[in-house]
Amino acid sequence: MKLLSLVSRFSASLLLLSAAGRADWPQYRGPLQNGVSTEKGFNAAAANAPAVLWKTNVGKGISSVTVLGGRAYTMGNTNGTDNVCCFDARSGREIWRQQFTVSLDPKLFEGGPRSTPSVDGSRVYVVSHLGDLRCLEAATGRKIWEHNFARDFGGRRPDWGYSGSPLLTGTLVICDAGGPGASTVALDKLTGKVVWKSGSDEPGYATPVLAEVAGQPTVVSFRAEALVGCELKSGKELWRFPWKTSYDINAATPLFLGTDQIFISSGYGTGCALVQIARGQASQVWRNKNLRAHFNSPVAANGSLYGIDGNAGGGNLVCLDAATGARRWEEKSVKGGAMILADGKLLILTEKGELVICEASPAGFHPLSRSRVLEHRCWAQPTLDAGRLYLRNNEGDMVCVDASAK
Repeated sequence: MKLLSLVSRFSASLLLLSAAGRADWPQYRGPLQNGVSTEKGFNAAAANAPAVLWKTNVGKGISSVTVLGGRAYTMGNTNGTDNVCCFDARSGREIWRQQFTVSLDPKLFEGGPRSTPSVDGSRVYVVSHLGDLRCLEAATGRKIWEHNFARDFGGRRPDWGYSGSPLLTGTLVICDAGGPGASTVALDKLTGKVVWKSGSDEPGYATPVLAEVAGQPTVVSFRAEALVGCELKSGKELWRFPWKTSYDINAATPLFLGTDQIFISSGYGTGCALVQIARGQASQVWRNKNLRAHFNSPVAANGSLYGIDGNAGGGNLVCLDAATGARRWEEKSVKGGAMILADGKLLILTEKGELVICEASPAGFHPLSRSRVLEHRCWAQPTLDAGRLYLRNNEGDMVCVDASAK
């Protein structure tokens, strides 16, 4: 089946979710882990004169924001203490703040938590850069259970710390621990009991993702030196695709295009590739250096890929043809940062704190609005939920901007 028809089928599933009114953003990269919001008709002019509904500081870190049931969650670090914060999404009132002793670890950046909370019903799951996986009560922040990847699974902490967010599916919470015989682990969400362990690869920095790949429910992990697919039920390895990046920084979350193709990208001059899964094998459709996403993941729309080409500290917004990998355009005025997709538009928070909204168009860069909304360096991905746009910088300054339709 051709790529374009697969993307169309995937887009159709998004429209069904939108029609059902699903607006929550319960995990990193949104409800389908692809950086796409299902909301329609938000106010694209919000970036020209952003109305800040509320603001706060949560401590240093690059944790993004998740939203479920009218509550917003994120993480930061203050004076060697990790803060897991829960806010009323509408007013910004802090509902609770749970704290754990964790070093800041500012290694060539501000430090603090690298991962994003995942929320499921009455529980919140968080991972520290030291590999502490904690299950908290969503109502109060009370700790229910915890694991440490090194202590419990023999995990080797990556040089820049554990950065992947927990994947929640059914009764499981799934993480890349990076231990011998426990590269990826699946735990019972309620008790923390081990359900399965798989592989012996060292961990990458990306969040594991779930999709039906070639008809098989599959957990896909971007590990230190390979993209690996495991059977959801048992953890059995189904296929792998070698991918080596300097310093083992495979950090951008894999992006599914349809049901049997996966787009991956990494920085340090490595580049990107479209990977085909068929008959239990992973093969390369194309590979080039037209998009070298460091750690913030690209998005896909209407047969095109959009992302930041280059490492943190620079890099330009680019658009690629998803079928061939050819570069369609490059925009040098958009430097670094992260993006999501909503209603056919890219919502970009640049590294310098500029909010840029533009059409997701293969014809070129067509900005609808842009304005400086934050000071200091910004690496965290934006979140859009119920007409509210959540943005933060690495220093922990967080704003909620009104993006509702007028």
